[in-house]
Amino acid sequence: MRRVKSRSGSRSLSQAQWFSHVNGVQASPQMRGWLTDSMSLTKKLIARCDHFRVQRLAQQHALVLADEFAEVALPRRVQVQEREVFLRCDEKPVVYAHTIVPLSATASDWPFFGRLGERSLGTTLFGDPRVARGELQYARLPAQHPLVVRAKVALGVVLHGPLYARRCLYQRGNGLLLVTEVFLHEIKNIRQSPHE
Repeated sequence: MRRVKSRSGSRSLSQAQWFSHVNGVQASPQMRGWLTDSMSLTKKLIARCDHFRVQRLAQQHALVLADEFAEVALPRRVQVQEREVFLRCDEKPVVYAHTIVPLSATASDWPFFGRLGERSLGTTLFGDPRVARGELQYARLPAQHPLVVRAKVALGVVLHGPLYARRCLYQRGNGLLLVTEVFLHEIKNIRQSPHE
């Protein structure tokens, strides 16, 4: 099993340890199913609830996280375009999703990114034949990780224990886009089969 090493130097409590294989995070069989499924997460969630929606929390310029900049070929921590949303099933937030795009990306690389609003990014990515999808990476994010902290603040509740996450790099033209999906505790309570 290969650990995905960060090129940003030593890892602190605010950085995740990312793995190229799901065995690195010791997930339960149920969680492994969510982490490793190659289909659109949006489609999978839609099939398991009566009402799905994307709640946009923020879309803005922000400083790239310490464990992200090398993944999108940036030499150091600089400003990027950032989007944060909750994916909600029957109004319960089940996934916190965080997307970054380097400012060097052009409008022709990601023409839809600035106009998504509360539409699903995943549906757009999976429906565009020009988008190349990279390999999934997996982590258990510690409570001090910025994405866990942001999810906790947005939810207004305490999040116990590390949270499972996956991320994937996408490329369209010369533009790179990194999507990180953090699975919240409520994911365990939604339908496990689309036929139930």
